Amino acid sequence: MINPTLSRFSLLALLFGMGLSLSSCLKDTCEATTTYAAFEPVYVSADDFRQPIQAAAPRSLEEPGKIYVFQDYLFINERHKGIHVIDNSNPASPQPVSFIEIPGNVDMAVRGNLLYADNYVDVVSIDISNPAAPVFAGRSEAVIPHFGIDPELGFLVEYKETEITQEVECSAYPGSSFRDGTLIFIDMASNEFDIATTSAANDFSNGASQTGQGGSMARFTLAMDHLYIVDDNSLRVLALSTPERPELINTTGLGWGIETIFPLGDKLFIGSQTGMYIVDISTPSQPEYLSVFTHANACDPVYVDGDIAYVTLRDGTECQTFTNQLDVVDVSDLLSPRLIRSFDMHNPHGLSKSGDALFICENEQGVKVFDAAVAEEVGNRQIAHLKGFQAYDIITISSQKLAIVVGDDGLFQYDISNPEAPERLSNLMSL
Repeated sequence: MINPTLSRFSLLALLFGMGLSLSSCLKDTCEATTTYAAFEPVYVSADDFRQPIQAAAPRSLEEPGKIYVFQDYLFINERHKGIHVIDNSNPASPQPVSFIEIPGNVDMAVRGNLLYADNYVDVVSIDISNPAAPVFAGRSEAVIPHFGIDPELGFLVEYKETEITQEVECSAYPGSSFRDGTLIFIDMASNEFDIATTSAANDFSNGASQTGQGGSMARFTLAMDHLYIVDDNSLRVLALSTPERPELINTTGLGWGIETIFPLGDKLFIGSQTGMYIVDISTPSQPEYLSVFTHANACDPVYVDGDIAYVTLRDGTECQTFTNQLDVVDVSDLLSPRLIRSFDMHNPHGLSKSGDALFICENEQGVKVFDAAVAEEVGNRQIAHLKGFQAYDIITISSQKLAIVVGDDGLFQYDISNPEAPERLSNLMSL
C-alpha cells in the first residue's frame, strides 16, 4: 500500500485548528503593503446538481478544458459546465453535434457506449450510443473527494481564490496565514501553502478497443476494466461490474499535490507537484506502489513511451514554484526511475508523442515540436513551432497523423505527416 500523507488542505486545516502563531513586529510603529490570497469556500447543494443530466444543442467553446478522443468523436470539457460532443470524422471540418450539461464537470473517460464524467462529487454515466443525443444512464454518489459537508449549504467543493492588497500597521499584522470567518487568507509572499480545488481526472488508451484516448492533463483513466481517479492526495479505484454505476472499492493514499494519471499496460504513472509515482495495477483492485521519481516542486503532467517518461514541470500560482523544464526519465527499471536529462522550457503544460516527434504545449507560445529520437538530446532538437494561440493540452493520433490541441483559444487540429512542418487543418472556437 502507498504511504499516505496529509494533503495540503488537510495540513492547512490542521494548522488553523491548532491555532497558527501570529508574527510580531520588531518596531513599535510602521506600515507595509501586503498582498493576500483570499480563499472563499464554494458550496453546492446535492439537490441542485443531482438532477437528470440533460443533452442540449451544440454551443460555442468558451472555456475549453480537458479533451478526450473516442472513435470519430471528440469530447471537450467546458470547465465546470459540461462536455461538448464533436463529430471529428473529418478533422478539417469538425462538426459540433451536442452539449451535455454537467455542473461541476472537469474530466471524462469513455468505455464502450458509456461516457463517465465528474458531476462535482459524483460520477455520472452517459449513454453515447447516439452521440448527437446522449442519454443519462446512472450515477455513483460521493465517490469524488470534497472538503466537507455543511448541513445547510451542502458540499464544500472548492476554494475560489482572489487577491487582496492592503496597507497594514505592524502592530496589526495578523501573520502570513489567518482565517476571518469562512475566508482563508495567505500572504502571497510567504508561499507557505497551496489550496487545491477538487476536480477529477485522466485517460489514455491502453490498447483496449472499448476505450478512447485522453490528454496528459487528465485525472480519470480507464485501465484493466476499472476506472481510476486521482485527487489531490489519493488514487481511487472504481469497479465497473455494473457499468452504469461504478462502485468505489479502494482508496489509496499517494502524498500531496497529485495532478495527473497516465496508464501504460498494467502500470499507472501519476504526476504530482513533487514527483512521478509509478503504481502497479496487475491486481486492478489493489494498486501497489513501486517507486517515485522526485523532482522540483512544480505542476507535473507525464507522458510515457516505452522505457522513457517525459515530465513537464511548470510554474504558476497553483504550482507554487518558478521551475519550467522538461525532465526525461529512464523507467526501464520501474523500481528505480533515473533522470536522464533536464531541459529549460517556457511554461510547459500537456504533451504527447507520435513516432519520434514530441509535442509540448507551451501556454501562450503555442506548441513546440522536438525530435525525440535521442532521449538525451530531445530538448536541444526543436524541429517546429506552432504559434499564434494558447495551448493547454494535446493528443496525437499516430495512425491518422493527427495532432489535436486545446486551449483558451479553442480547438486546433494539425496534419503531422511531416512533424517538421505540421499543417493546420481546422480551428474551432465559436459556432
